[in-house]
Amino acid sequence: MSIVFICGSHPRHAFIARQLATTGILKSVIVEQREHFTPQPPLGIDEDLKELFIHHFAQRDRVEHDFFGEVNWPNVPIHYKQLSKLNSGQVHNLLTQSSPDILITYGCHMLTEETLNCVSGERWNCHGGLSPQYRGAITHFWPSYMLEPQMTGMTVHDLTQKLDAGNIVHQCVSDMVRGDTLHQVAARAVLKLGQELPQVIVKLVQNGSLDKQEQRNNGTLWLASKWQPEHLRLIYQTYQDQIVDLYLDKKISQKQPTLYRQIL
Repeated sequence: MSIVFICGSHPRHAFIARQLATTGILKSVIVEQREHFTPQPPLGIDEDLKELFIHHFAQRDRVEHDFFGEVNWPNVPIHYKQLSKLNSGQVHNLLTQSSPDILITYGCHMLTEETLNCVSGERWNCHGGLSPQYRGAITHFWPSYMLEPQMTGMTVHDLTQKLDAGNIVHQCVSDMVRGDTLHQVAARAVLKLGQELPQVIVKLVQNGSLDKQEQRNNGTLWLASKWQPEHLRLIYQTYQDQIVDLYLDKKISQKQPTLYRQIL
């Protein structure tokens, strides 16, 4: 058995690559060069909101490095690609030559059907959100914004041409730790996936296949265009980034996520 991992270029992506390497069957990593982690505030917003925007993304960058360290790839072949080359013949050749039993993606843009067809084995995506309730983009932000931080999690699902819509392989959620901020609870979801994904792969290797859960269409697709800087006011001004504590103090919804899991 062998794995090829296609991912973004941020510390969390390198962390998952290192965790996959612990299986002993990670063959190579294809890295899409992603955008800078601390974007500039949009033009036309007031100074108060501009400060919130800068604070939000600076904290995201700080927490990313606190939890995952600097970008450090495992000792396997690493292939760097710009977005324009992600579905190119170069990548097709890499996949065809590697012939992995498992293709896993995380933090890269969508792969075309032609790219996916280069792999005949399992094809999984690691989605930063619980599907189907939190499909789409920025899905580690929305649970806290909706005052249900306990729904911050990760979904491993089959790769298809529909966004985050394939059969569910495995899900996990963040531990609720008092004092955690929005970015910290999001990072804990990735940490949990890093702990559990190698175990899921071991189960696949041992059993030869995994039972999966079909995704139903009763969730929400959170488009990137839905997010506005004004949403930051609720997180930082209304609740002072203490939404996890509100949950632990039972001052907001205690609804528990329904998870599909391969391991106990």
